[in-house]
Formats: sequence, structure tokens, C-alpha cells
Amino acid sequence: MTDTALAIEGLAPSGLGRAEDGSLVPFALPGDAVTAGGKVIERAAEHAAPPCPHFARCGGCVIQHASDAFVADWKAGMVRDALTRNGLSAEIAGVETSPPATRRRAKIAGRRTKSGALVGFHERRTHQIVPIPSCKVLRPALVELLPALETLTRRIASRKGEVAYTVTETETGPDLLISGGKALDGALRMELAAFAQEQSLSRLVWEDEPIVTRTPPFHRMGRAEVAPPPGAFLQATREGEQALVSRVTEAVGDARRVIDLFSGCGTFSLPLAERAEVHAVEVFGPMLKSLDHGWRHAKGLKRVTTETRDLFREPVRADELSRFEAAVLDPPRKGARAQVAQVAASSLGRVVMVSCNPATFAQDARVLVEAGFEMGPITVVDQFRWSAHVELVSAFTRL
Repeated sequence: MTDTALAIEGLAPSGLGRAEDGSLVPFALPGDAVTAGGKVIERAAEHAAPPCPHFARCGGCVIQHASDAFVADWKAGMVRDALTRNGLSAEIAGVETSPPATRRRAKIAGRRTKSGALVGFHERRTHQIVPIPSCKVLRPALVELLPALETLTRRIASRKGEVAYTVTETETGPDLLISGGKALDGALRMELAAFAQEQSLSRLVWEDEPIVTRTPPFHRMGRAEVAPPPGAFLQATREGEQALVSRVTEAVGDARRVIDLFSGCGTFSLPLAERAEVHAVEVFGPMLKSLDHGWRHAKGLKRVTTETRDLFREPVRADELSRFEAAVLDPPRKGARAQVAQVAASSLGRVVMVSCNPATFAQDARVLVEAGFEMGPITVVDQFRWSAHVELVSAFTRL
């Protein structure tokens, strides 16, 4: 290393290399040496050739320049660091990484240009759109839809505005939600219906208005077929979902009555109903309606009940929790502070927590541990391959 070079000492949660002077350097890894301008002049052994030609500009991925083993260790390390900051420690049982080209849901941007249109992900730290025809993250069916979305953008985008496409691969074809386009009129409705037919979409929704449903856009959740409302939360990959469901089911064990808090459309409720009665609680009524419809039309499931409830403002109380033998919590990124406090005060003996944010998970876990729960091994689930996103699952048992 030269006298003017800086050593990269670690990796920030954003995926940027952290130099010894505190500066953040893209595409750098611990052990690299960089110039003051951020150019890597000595590379650590953990570097790998990025598999995607768009990686240098596209902001969808941040760490394709590192080996798979390094990325797995980095994500597990983020979980350990979050626990340490809260005075906790736990065994990392493993890292389940989804394969390339398995992301089944994405939000894609579209913008008109003087010569046509751009469709893709945003460039790092800018609002510029990077076309992604060779994307290594998305499912092939979503990549194949991109040229058609480019053509559609020329028709529906304003000169200055940006169109947002939320596209989800379903069992019956892509499900497309569009927002941010021109004012909708009769002629455009006809064009959108024709577009859905031409592209074999399962459903096309414009803002809040369903334009056409060719075939119900369902997903398999256990034995049930569930058609989520437009834009509803869904686990990013089938492989990641299966990893989470497997760990949750194993941790719930032989509990006969289970409450699923932040249940969504039934990712955990419906598989658990194969051997337990489940009460699903979620703030978004349309998601519970989809869950209930899936349960009612499935065979061989035990009773599933639903309750629309804002668990941040009105958590299920400790006394209400007492009639259940186990609880599953899968909150959004901000965690479940109010609900976890009620769980800690309850007589529940078994809790399974799924999280997409190690920081808030660790804060919630500390509340449970201080209330007398023992935290089991943690499985890290990497559904957002090559990103800085981390998911995890762990069981808590009252001592």
C-alpha cells in the first residue's frame, strides 16, 4: 500500500466500503486500498466479477462485486452487530440466499424521453433511470415484460412525470399496478385492456381502478390459492418465502391455537392452518379478505379467523393473547414495539419473530428476553440478493 492510499476497514450497512478516514467508497471491500478519490488500487481476495452488466450504474444491487460467501457473512454480521448493540447474542443457524433471477415482485420506474422512453431501476443516488434488459435479479417473466412497458410508457407518461410499475409474477401471469401516469380516459382504458390481453397479464390496475382481470392473480400459500389485492405485500421470492415458512412452522411446533400478528395475506397463517387453528390479525382489510377467501376454498385446513386491527395503535392485549399457545409476528421495518410489550406481559410461552430489519428486531428481542424469554438460533434469509436488505427469523421460548 502506498503512502497516499487509504485502507478499507469495513463495510457500511449501505454496502459501501468504509475507509480509515471515515469516507464511504462504492465497489470497495475490507482489505482494499483506495486513492483519496475512491479508486480501488489494491483488491481483497473476496472480490468477484459482477454477473450483471448493469451493476456499475443500476441502484438495484449494491454488492455484486463480492463473493457469495462474503455477502452471506456480511449479512449475518449485520444481525450480530444489531444484537450486540442491544446487549444480546445468538447463534446464526445459517444464511438462506435466494438464487439469481428469482425476484417475483418489483417496483420499476418509467419515464418518457425525447427519443422514446426509459424503463428500469434508478441509478445510485440519482433519479436517473437505468434500463435493465439483462437484469440478474428479476424472474425471467418480469424481464421479458420490460420492452412492452417501455412502449406503454411512451403512451401514458407525461413529459415531466415518472410512471411507477409494480409488477408481480403470479401463477396466472404478471399482475401489474400502474401509478403516476396521465389522466385516465375511455380511450386509454381500452388501450390498457388490449395491452393486458397482448401481454397475457393476469390483472391490470390503474391507481385505484381495476382495468381488467383476465384470470385471478393467485399465489399458493400452503394448500390455499390466494389472490392478493393490487400492490399488496408478498415475500420477494418463492425460495425465501419457503425458508421463512419452514422455520416458522418448525418453531410453532405442536401448538394447537396460534395467533398470526401482521398476517398480511396469509403467508404463515395458511400453512400453519394445516395443523393448528389460526387467528390472523392485520390492519389492511383487503389483505384479510384475500386470506379468508383462500382459506374457505382450500381443503384440509383447520379453522382460520381474521381480525382487522392496527397493531401499532391497538395491539392485541396480554389478556387476549392468553388463549393462544403460540404467536407469530412479522412486522414492517419499524418493528412491533407496542405489540411486543403486550406479548412480554402475556402468558404466551412460544413466540416466533420474522423481521426485515435487524435493528428493530434486536430492540424487540431485548424486550422479550428481559421478560424471561430465551432467544433461539437465528436464520438469516437473503431474498434481496446483492442488496443491503436483510431478513431473519428466530423463535423465543419462555423459561
